[in-house]
Amino acid sequence: MPQNDYILMPKIDSPADIKQLDIEQLRVLCDEVRHYIIEVCSENPGHLASSLGAVELAVALHYVYDTPYDKLVWDVGHQAYAHKIITGRREAFASQRKAGGISGFPRMCESEYDAFSCGHSSVSISAAFGMAKAAELNGEKRKVIAIIGDGAMTGGLAFEGLNNAGDSKTTDVLVILNDNNMAIDRPTGALGRYLVRVSTSRTYNRIKRHLWSVVRHIPFLLRFMRKTGNAIKQGLLQNSNLFESLNFRYFGRIDGNDISELVRVLTDLKEINGPKLLHVMTVKGKGYAPAEDNQVDFHAPGRFDPETGKRIKSTASADRYQDVFGQTLLDLARMDSRVAGITPAMPSGCSLNIMMEVMPERCFDVGIAEGHAVTFSAGLAAAGMRPFCNIYSTFMQRAYDNVIHDVAIPGLPVVFCLDRGGLVGEDGATHHGAFDMAYFGCIPNLTIAAPADESELRNMMYTALKSDSPFVIRYPRGTGTGAPWRDREFELLPAGKGRRLRDGEHTAVISIGTTAASAAEAIARAEAEGINAAHYDLRFVKPLDNDMLREIGRRFSRVITVEDGVVRGGVGQTIAAFFNAEGMRNTEVISLGIGDAFVEHGTPAQLYSVCGYDADAIFSAIKGDKH
Repeated sequence: MPQNDYILMPKIDSPADIKQLDIEQLRVLCDEVRHYIIEVCSENPGHLASSLGAVELAVALHYVYDTPYDKLVWDVGHQAYAHKIITGRREAFASQRKAGGISGFPRMCESEYDAFSCGHSSVSISAAFGMAKAAELNGEKRKVIAIIGDGAMTGGLAFEGLNNAGDSKTTDVLVILNDNNMAIDRPTGALGRYLVRVSTSRTYNRIKRHLWSVVRHIPFLLRFMRKTGNAIKQGLLQNSNLFESLNFRYFGRIDGNDISELVRVLTDLKEINGPKLLHVMTVKGKGYAPAEDNQVDFHAPGRFDPETGKRIKSTASADRYQDVFGQTLLDLARMDSRVAGITPAMPSGCSLNIMMEVMPERCFDVGIAEGHAVTFSAGLAAAGMRPFCNIYSTFMQRAYDNVIHDVAIPGLPVVFCLDRGGLVGEDGATHHGAFDMAYFGCIPNLTIAAPADESELRNMMYTALKSDSPFVIRYPRGTGTGAPWRDREFELLPAGKGRRLRDGEHTAVISIGTTAASAAEAIARAEAEGINAAHYDLRFVKPLDNDMLREIGRRFSRVITVEDGVVRGGVGQTIAAFFNAEGMRNTEVISLGIGDAFVEHGTPAQLYSVCGYDADAIFSAIKGDKH
């Protein structure tokens, strides 16, 4: 739809403008917003399919509720693009996820309509309950609504929030379960099957809709129905309703892509106090056939042709690190029957799906439950298996306690593969893997490795398999250097041993992981200017190669460390502490990496430059420029 064909959307600068429309105009608005999301995301990639399915939901919520006084808490934010467009960010939406533009997720600092900042899953119910309780304590009549997807409902935090909120019968909070039978990948587990059973109980839903239409204007009958509703559900479903058992009044299912039905039901629910859950069914990718037909790929499709849906493939010649992980894991599983793969709802994102297609019985998608993924892996290891637990670096933060208590203390041979280590780019502060080397570095019993290229990742996974203790491998998002790795013989790497890639004088550069490529480029540029710097690849963050570091400390007066992680508490400071402990106090250590601030969104290249550890920054440090 060309820009000049939009009729209503250009007139919507705030939810107040939406309230002037009738139902038929709301349908037109939803169509225009949906086309606008497709148009923008085809050129500026984002999380497409989830937001397409939630357009009517966003419009109906702002139409019925008095936002921003009433609070909408979006879980994760993958479904919130329409929300952004109709809350004064229509023009800015074209800049979403770009450097200097708006975030791809709700952020409190960005708009008063973003009631809570979110980037990780399953937080909405707890946050909304906190807001609703605050309103209750302050005597405010504001409404608070949490919008959570069926995939996010598999996270333990969601159930903690439900359990606590349901125990507070007077606190007015509405949870909307946006059920599209699809997270990023197909949902797994008992909850998904339960939701399907609840949603498809035609008898229950037909009777409930009929009774509700009859009694909703008759107070004493309404009170009676609320008291007896659980018994009706139990009889019709042959099981107590899960949400009712947690003291939430359950309403549903309804068509979440029917704007008139949404408006009617939400208007009714405004008059009911206490904890409530509305179960809506939406279609992921709604209104765009390529996204409806291929929901996994169109969760975040990258650039695509909006007319045909054909995805515009990257021209990169190297393989993605995630695919090196996926294929290598399958190769290891073929060698060793103890190997198993575990992921918290990211099989395609981390490429565990490669092994899943061949050995599904040895692959486990545990849902959005990082803590459980770690402890489940610990259980597998305790029983003799060799689990490879793949969790994005930023999401591993949610399982920190499990790693310490369930894996590190007993010394179980779990291999943690941290995808998306370092700065990931356009998803911004909530998704950068900035902290893993710092937060894991202080835990005893862990071996921590950072491959410089695809071949090293493959060999580190093999080395981890041969280890009898916990092993962490962190690697970045995106493509590698083009190093050959497919069908290569495995090499056992000596744990805790680095390597000298290039000798030099006066200055040594110690790179950690994939920063080796930028370091090599900077060193080559320095040589062209007559400066001969040495290059060392640390390989292992823990244990450190003490012999190599002693050699460096004796030979060089200046040492530059480069890491795709936080400097404070990071590898560079650990090396500086080592030199100090060894009495090498005349060795100057310059640590390049992420500073003591959260990093916003932009391309990785832009962010490396901003943070000061791209090739230009390393080159300047080698020359001795102030930084």
